[in-house]
Amino acid sequence: MRKKIVAGNWKMNKLMDEAVALTSELVNMANDEVKSDVKVILCPPAIYLTTINKYIESAPNFSLAAQNCSDKVSGAFTGEISAAMLQSIGVEYVLIGHSERRQYFNEDNALLAEKVNTALANGISPIFCCGESLDQRQNEDYIGFVKNQISESLFHLTAEQLQSVVIAYEPIWAIGTGLTASAEQAQDMHAALRAHLADKYGKEVAEEISILYGGSVTAASAAELFASPDIDGGLVGGASLKSREFTNIIKAR
Repeated sequence: MRKKIVAGNWKMNKLMDEAVALTSELVNMANDEVKSDVKVILCPPAIYLTTINKYIESAPNFSLAAQNCSDKVSGAFTGEISAAMLQSIGVEYVLIGHSERRQYFNEDNALLAEKVNTALANGISPIFCCGESLDQRQNEDYIGFVKNQISESLFHLTAEQLQSVVIAYEPIWAIGTGLTASAEQAQDMHAALRAHLADKYGKEVAEEISILYGGSVTAASAAELFASPDIDGGLVGGASLKSREFTNIIKAR
């Protein structure tokens, strides 16, 4: 049975003392309120990874993720961070293909496939992000568009490798636009993506892959979303910066 996963992407937010305070609050709240069948993944800015890891290493529900990694193994790539470096400090997961990386840094499916490869080669599980814009949703085969993101970046993997990948669906059109994706719309896309995985790898493998919803999840919307059969948790942005709000999302059933 797939485990529920709630990942908090802090993006470029929080100073060091704020990051430590948030982590301490989350760990304490989780110890008191969160069931052990939920995996909580924190995605702080890279500069805080080592510090945050010290605060969560004894918390059984928590794991650490980086927000990005290089597609290169090592070398003269100033400012980049390799998957091997992340693995060496205890990082277990890495976000790959987040909509902001695609939009602002022009990361395409071929580059993301290389990032997936180097993460897996270093024992790090990719949280592979995919999703469509408002224009794509209105004017294109948006399900086909998202399926193609998965095909071009993940379908070179073996079934065994794929089982180390988490997928996060981001309806970009519903993030910061005033529009809202209903639980039904989210479930429809998640089901389509799981069927796409099954077409390539078989139903048994597809049923083992966690697919998270990343469309402005809040404590108010989490329970309905997480009750959907193909939604296995959330990739949470702004709400993950508030300890009570994020804890309530983690607790949602």
